Amino acid sequence: MALLQRDTPYPHWEFSDEASGDLFRVVPERGGLISGWRSGSHEVVYLDEARFLDPSQSVRGGFPVLFPITGGLPDNRLPLPQGDFSLGQHGFARQLPWQMRPLADGRGVELELTDSPETLAAYPFPFCLTMEVRLAPGALDISTRVENRGDQPMPFSFGLHPYFNISSLDGVRFEGLPASCLNHLTMAEAPTAPQMDRLAEGIDLLVRPTGPVRLLDGAAGRTLELQLSHPLDLVVIWTEPPRAMVCLEPWTGPRQALISGDRRLVVEPGACTLLQTRYAVTPTSA
Repeated sequence: MALLQRDTPYPHWEFSDEASGDLFRVVPERGGLISGWRSGSHEVVYLDEARFLDPSQSVRGGFPVLFPITGGLPDNRLPLPQGDFSLGQHGFARQLPWQMRPLADGRGVELELTDSPETLAAYPFPFCLTMEVRLAPGALDISTRVENRGDQPMPFSFGLHPYFNISSLDGVRFEGLPASCLNHLTMAEAPTAPQMDRLAEGIDLLVRPTGPVRLLDGAAGRTLELQLSHPLDLVVIWTEPPRAMVCLEPWTGPRQALISGDRRLVVEPGACTLLQTRYAVTPTSA
């Protein structure tokens, strides 16, 4: 295993397994972003490099980190016992610089984000967010630790927003989805199957599966499996035509969970919560 700093096609750190050729790329200063993942000869992760290189635009690609909320809030307003706070879509973690260090076991890297005057102005809780990213054969393991360093209970939601390359929006299908979903475009419950028929038109939905969710790309001959672990076990599926990509996102709670209380997570002072997820790539015929 090797961790190297690269300058092309954009400045990043590359962690690779020389034996298999698998690797992932990280840009700590851009929201702790996992910007790429190669499994075998396949570039699993989608990244719009032109947009990424323009700091005035939001990132389209990689694995943006969603914290301390998932989704948006009415008028970007977070009401708390401490007062009302202004907090934008998906929170601030994906926009701030993180620290990075190699893991002691040599299997990946650790990324860390802690509170600052900027975060405390939007979310009045001292915290430490630590992500361990590890390569495994044909897989990427991500373990996240959310620590409350303050003296008040800390509510939060967490999610990942990864973008995945596909052959085409018309050529993929999913397994492991429940019969109903929450359509984020209408904020109403809907049957899942008709939504999946509209992938090429653009969808945004949340499901509550009971096991792994698989993205099957027949033309590419690959299956991507999202392996879930409670409480990071809700799934959002999002497409943005004409981009040949699908977002397959693990979330702990739905939009506005900190207001509604639906799957709102709370960490007590001095305590922490561990969140785990894994993506695995296999041949479709396997």
